[in-house]
This record gives sequence, C-alpha cells and structure tokens, in this order.
Amino acid sequence: MSYLVIKWVHVLSSTILFGTGIGSAFYLLSASLGRDARTVARVSRLVVLADWLFTTPTAIIQPFSGYLMMRLVGFRMQTPWLAWSIGLYVFAIACWLPVVWLQVLIAAEARDCAASQARLSRRFWRLMAIWTVLGVLAFVAFLAIFWLMVSKTL
Repeated sequence: MSYLVIKWVHVLSSTILFGTGIGSAFYLLSASLGRDARTVARVSRLVVLADWLFTTPTAIIQPFSGYLMMRLVGFRMQTPWLAWSIGLYVFAIACWLPVVWLQVLIAAEARDCAASQARLSRRFWRLMAIWTVLGVLAFVAFLAIFWLMVSKTL
C-alpha cells in the first residue's frame, strides 16, 4: 500500500475520530443540560451507538496507519514529536475507554429516570461529571496530537 493511501486513511480516520467525539459530546451535554430524562435517554443511546460505529473502528485504525506511515518514511518512535504523539494518544484512549462505559451507564440511568418519570438522578449527574472531565482531558490530548502531527516539532 502506498504512503499516500495510508496517510489518507490516517487523516480520514483521525477526522472521524475527533469529529464524532466532539459531536457526540456536544449532543449529550446539550441534552443533559436540558434536564429532560426522555431526551437524554434517546440522545445518550445514539451517542453510544455512534461511538461503537465510528469512534471504535477509527481508534483502532489510528495506531496501525500511524505505524505504517512511520515505517515507510523511516521515522523512529524515539523522535520527540512522534513519541509525544504516541504518549498522548495512549492517554486520550485511556480517557476514552471509561467514557464509553460511562455513556452506557448514563444511557441506562436516563432511561430508568424517564421510565419512572423522575428527574435525572444524582447518580446521573455524578456520571456526567466524570464523563465531562475525562472527555475534556481526551479532547486536549487530541488537540495536542493534531498540533504535533502538523508541526512535527517539539
């Protein structure tokens, strides 16, 4: 496979990964701030689905396409900008994995609240707080990775 094709796959998958993440975060946060358990239950179910359909495959593709490009170009993993990018990616994914599980819990909690016609519970808001902190950390890490990939400096 040519470098150009691998680079295209890498850039496209990073765009889908980042775009789905930021879009999902926006919709779940917006729905949650509306405080309607039925709306949150519907939106959170779609956010979980989007993560499985779009984010998960691209999160898997990224390290493989990155590794292939690195090998084709002859970069070493010890190259500072590349080492930092890899470390930040590991950190971002370490934040994202619990976020996916939290989204499943958030969806279930919202569904239960909606079914009983109750307000969103304290548990829901605790889960959302953790989800938000981890999401912000992953977002900042991904922004730093984009900067490193584009500038190739450190």
